[in-house]
Amino acid sequence: MVPEHLRGLASLEPGPRAVHPHCPSPSVLFFVTARRRTRSPGHVMPVSSHSPHGQPPLRTVQVLGGGSVGSSAHVRSLASGLVARGVRVTVCAPAAADRTYDFTGVGAQHVSVPRRSDPASVAALRTACADADLVHAHGLHAALRTAMALGGRSLPFVVTWHSRSRADGARARLVRLLERRVAKAASVVLGSSSELVDLARRSGARDARLAAVALPGYRRPADGSEDRDRLRAKARAELGATDRPLLMAVGALDRYRGYDTLLDAARAWRRLDTLPLLVIAGEGPLRGELQRRIEDEGLPVRLIGRRDDIGELLAAADLALLPGSRESRSVLAQEALHARVPLVAAAVEGIPELVGDAAELVPHADAEALAEAVVRLLADPERRELLRDKGTRQAASWPTEDETVAQVLSVYDELTKPLPLQ
Repeated sequence: MVPEHLRGLASLEPGPRAVHPHCPSPSVLFFVTARRRTRSPGHVMPVSSHSPHGQPPLRTVQVLGGGSVGSSAHVRSLASGLVARGVRVTVCAPAAADRTYDFTGVGAQHVSVPRRSDPASVAALRTACADADLVHAHGLHAALRTAMALGGRSLPFVVTWHSRSRADGARARLVRLLERRVAKAASVVLGSSSELVDLARRSGARDARLAAVALPGYRRPADGSEDRDRLRAKARAELGATDRPLLMAVGALDRYRGYDTLLDAARAWRRLDTLPLLVIAGEGPLRGELQRRIEDEGLPVRLIGRRDDIGELLAAADLALLPGSRESRSVLAQEALHARVPLVAAAVEGIPELVGDAAELVPHADAEALAEAVVRLLADPERRELLRDKGTRQAASWPTEDETVAQVLSVYDELTKPLPLQ
């Protein structure tokens, strides 16, 4: 069965590393054999099926690394749209990603490639790319391995950065070095936020553009629906929030999500007359540590692990909380605004650009500011309703799946269809 677009939100964990520490320096050479079209960043060219009479369809390979929720859902949506337009698509990704996102179910070929940079994995990528017209890698780790696999082939190479890799100390310097190598190797770097586009340009990208990235497969429940009200009441009863505010956070339990800050803020909510319940959906390496804090400090917080019904749980919440994010286009932030759930979010990555004035933004790692924003919103129903309306308008401004596919395909056109020589 094709999974819901949020099925992996609390279950698909990022790999343990942002990059592999032993990757050799990738070097990809591109030889220009004819003049290419030049366009300003962000320019969208007309959509082409790449299948004119007597010409074979365009053959593309999409390479996915660890597979965050946003990038994995994006690749599935992109594969579906490209296949529908007559493009042949092969997705190179770990087997677990195909089980969750069902790339073959939308007409793509899946090649199982582990998230490693060992010779066997690189060789599998090289074989998958052997007859490709263009290769598109998603994320730094995937781009590094792809560059290694391509070697010196003069093949158009597109890279999408969905987030900035996080690292500390000496490892941070390595990550910056690898970002520069990937940026210089790519024909085009697509960034999911202006911040990432600027990073690509500073890193030496010859062509960096803002990418249209849609939230795939979202279906809005009918407003006022009896079924919606019933599901909301059922979800709140299951979570233990029938007579108290329900706060919802979702994501892998890792140190980049800001959960320590969130638990610090939860201490302040204990002074409220009606104690809100914070529910966190997700799994990860910090589960034990977070659970001990919850028990030792008597915090009104529940860890509910992996869930397949995130959409229903989020729709039942009074507020959605995003204390940190690994992605510039947070799936939770997009879901919250689509579902008309007021959002309180840390101003990190591309979140301010994504949500505009449709959310309460607080400084990153500021537990006091986060706690105060929650208390203020719970006491102000008019402000919550205003955020719901602003969220609906903001969500309507985001690109659709068709627009996302159209932009990517226009980039493919530009790289694979040289202008006739004059």
